[in-house]
Amino acid sequence: MVHVTGTGVTDEAEQSVESQMRDRFRRGDRDALGELYDEHAQVLYRYALRVTGDWAEAEDIVSATFLEAWRSRERVRPEGDGLRPWLLGIATNLMRRNARARRRRDFALARVPERGTIPDFADDLVTHLADTEQLRAAHTALGRLRRRDREVFTLVVWAGLDYAAAAEALGVPVGTVRSRLSRARTRLRELADAETRAARPRPAVPPPASGTSLPGRVPVAKSSTKETQG
Repeated sequence: MVHVTGTGVTDEAEQSVESQMRDRFRRGDRDALGELYDEHAQVLYRYALRVTGDWAEAEDIVSATFLEAWRSRERVRPEGDGLRPWLLGIATNLMRRNARARRRRDFALARVPERGTIPDFADDLVTHLADTEQLRAAHTALGRLRRRDREVFTLVVWAGLDYAAAAEALGVPVGTVRSRLSRARTRLRELADAETRAARPRPAVPPPASGTSLPGRVPVAKSSTKETQG
């Protein structure tokens, strides 16, 4: 008579469960994939974390391992031990692939010349916006000048030409350039003063005190006679 120990029965039962799991997984049973994940995910995660030293990368390795296992499920042999070694082999290959890609990336970055500190363009942007507002205001003011005066002003002040060069550009005598420029500056100064006065806030007018008559109205005298009750 053959006696079967409890341990032997347990081993046979475990092998039967593993065989069924393997068969279900090979046939594309998604429930088998979920059970496989529940059983081996933590082991794979601890393994990947020790190898990579990175929490996020270890999580990515676990996800990629089960994805790759599902895609290549038909390669699983019908007989054999549990699927954990196979899953760990997939994870190892993935980490090797990542390491090679990281080395190629680091090598490529090492060949790129170092860039200096990236400047902060915030102040330049504010200055540019302020300059834009000033430029718009200047164009508005220049638009109020006569064309000849405006041309001289822009050539001398903005373009930086001297009187002789501006005169040559416009085909006029140097004296004409001087007089037009003087007239343009005077006019612009007047326009600027007018804009400044218009921009000043007007003082608030306090409300009239009680009993004070408003302009154009005649105060009504209060009657001193008291009405008697009949």
